[in-house]
Amino acid sequence: MGGLGPGDREALASLGTRHEYPADDTVITEGDRSTFVVALLSGWCTVWTPTERGGRLILALRRAGEVVGDMAALDGRPRSASVSALGEVTGLVVPGERFRRFLASRPHANALMTVQLTERLRSADHERRALASMTVLQRLAERLVELADRAGRRENEAVTIRLPLAQHELAASVGSTREAVAKALRLLREQGLVRTGPGTLAVADLDPLRLLAAGQPHET
Repeated sequence: MGGLGPGDREALASLGTRHEYPADDTVITEGDRSTFVVALLSGWCTVWTPTERGGRLILALRRAGEVVGDMAALDGRPRSASVSALGEVTGLVVPGERFRRFLASRPHANALMTVQLTERLRSADHERRALASMTVLQRLAERLVELADRAGRRENEAVTIRLPLAQHELAASVGSTREAVAKALRLLREQGLVRTGPGTLAVADLDPLRLLAAGQPHET
């Protein structure tokens, strides 16, 4: 959304309806045959799929400015994952047919959507490799770096991440258990790399986390 010019943004806004989603509300349901897309205007969402044990595997986090539901709108196949509001979310709901016509008539918007799809495919490939070859600590360090880059703010000589992301959701986002992630967080706290609090997580230094994510030892 941020890459669209004023004309494209106005045209897209005229095609849809604003909708407010309360925290944990379902935005899109996996397997559904609907084709609408949701352009996120504020807040964050989780993209997830259920696990065999009844839990969730969080495939991605989406924030304001991104579009969710676009794959079903473009190919007409059932939804490949569910999307839920992480905290309160405002979205622009656009019917799939209108969205396809919009992309067909707006070359710049179409190019941006192609870039978004390409980035998500690359990210999905990386996540599959990470689950197969990286430890929980590595995956957690990488996720914290990502969140710091995307949502962090510099406060008191640390990068503070303020997201309504519970520990079990953080665990689901790295494909692990809550207990394993709690243990990894405790290790990072003991090394002075992170500080945790209600609804916040502060990263003292991103460089050691990048080293951990790459499998290189961090020397305190």
